[in-house]
Amino acid sequence: MANTSARMLRLLSLLQTHRYWPGSELADRLEVSARTLRRDVDRLRELGYPVDAARGVAGGYQLQAGAAMPPLLLDDEEAVAIAVGLRSAAAGAVAGFEETSVRALAKVIQLLPPRLRRRIDALQAVTTPGVFGGGPVLDALTLTTLAMACRGEERLRFDYAPREGEAARRHVEPHRLVSLGRRWYLVAWDLDRGDWRSFRVDRLTAPEPTGARFRPRELPGGDPVEWLRSRMRTIPSRYDVSVVIQTDAATIRGFVGNWGRAEELPEGGCRLRMNVDDLGWPVMVLGVLAVPFTVESPDELRDLARRTGEALVRHAG
Repeated sequence: MANTSARMLRLLSLLQTHRYWPGSELADRLEVSARTLRRDVDRLRELGYPVDAARGVAGGYQLQAGAAMPPLLLDDEEAVAIAVGLRSAAAGAVAGFEETSVRALAKVIQLLPPRLRRRIDALQAVTTPGVFGGGPVLDALTLTTLAMACRGEERLRFDYAPREGEAARRHVEPHRLVSLGRRWYLVAWDLDRGDWRSFRVDRLTAPEPTGARFRPRELPGGDPVEWLRSRMRTIPSRYDVSVVIQTDAATIRGFVGNWGRAEELPEGGCRLRMNVDDLGWPVMVLGVLAVPFTVESPDELRDLARRTGEALVRHAG
């Protein structure tokens, strides 16, 4: 068993990374008795951390938002600045940090007192984020609601508008939020359909935690990103893009990642193939590469690239 200080830090870490812990499970994680656990929780409360306890056989512990910020060495202005910055990063303003930002934002929002949450919401209401690459603008509150439900293993209801068909109310057990390409997806077990499903977050509205807990199911393959990629490969895209570009394949692969296939050509240059629903993404790729290219298909991409180029020249001043 670790010393008291180290054990309390471990306890605090567990409480901040999981919305609700049954007492017996938490004691097992810390390798202590239930009595020692109660004493450590009391010590955290004395330090200002608002830990709620539920009594009984199924009782447990939960870190709640309090009347004041817990002692994180942050004043109000610093806490607001961190939350706003994380919201910006979660929306894609900082490439590569989207998922980390959502996880951190969920922890911060959960602990903020109401007066600071109101300040953050007010600031968010009068600011407009810019999303690089034409991706959809997302509501950070929706992202954090989904993230907290995933971490807390709490069932969700929300309205969802699929690619085809009418919008419907869905009831799920959320598993993981995944940032893939320029979009966010919720991977979840659909209770009505009895199977795993992925949901684009920009098509999801009015998420409501139900308060009902669930025991996590095992996702096929275990890796949410690979599972989502395998699912997306089976979904037909609207456009099959083929462009011959006068640069090497490594340069293109470094830019498009897994969202395109670059093949070296014997006569020089390479062919880029992409399957997309929105032609704005390949047009942006071609514009940023700034090298000669020939559009093979579709015709709509050739027309859009020409109109975009003409507009840029016309408005360049």
